[in-house]
Amino acid sequence: MTINEASERYCIPIKILKEYESMELCGTVKRVMGAWQYDDQDIERLSMIMMLHDIGFSNDDIDEYMKLLLSGQNNEECMKMLNKRRKIALDKIHILERQIDNIDYLRNEMRTSGSNND
Repeated sequence: MTINEASERYCIPIKILKEYESMELCGTVKRVMGAWQYDDQDIERLSMIMMLHDIGFSNDDIDEYMKLLLSGQNNEECMKMLNKRRKIALDKIHILERQIDNIDYLRNEMRTSGSNND
């Protein structure tokens, strides 16, 4: 399928598909008359790249992760990268939980001091 067909079928912006092509992770994507042709495996890889991006991987991290993954080696390295992102996400959650606790404390203080501004 062409870049336009892949974009339309999977609701992936063409900009992202072009970035994917430029990352040279296409593997089996073939050019036919100057246009990339995507197969299901390419879409699976792209889906993985989009997921990695969504969880906060930088483009360099995505490139490293995908090359490790595609090489079939270094699952341990991929796991280390995922564990690092997980720790960062958990740290952010803990900070937000503390912020919510502080907000709730201040709201409670306002309620008990006679002001009721929900």
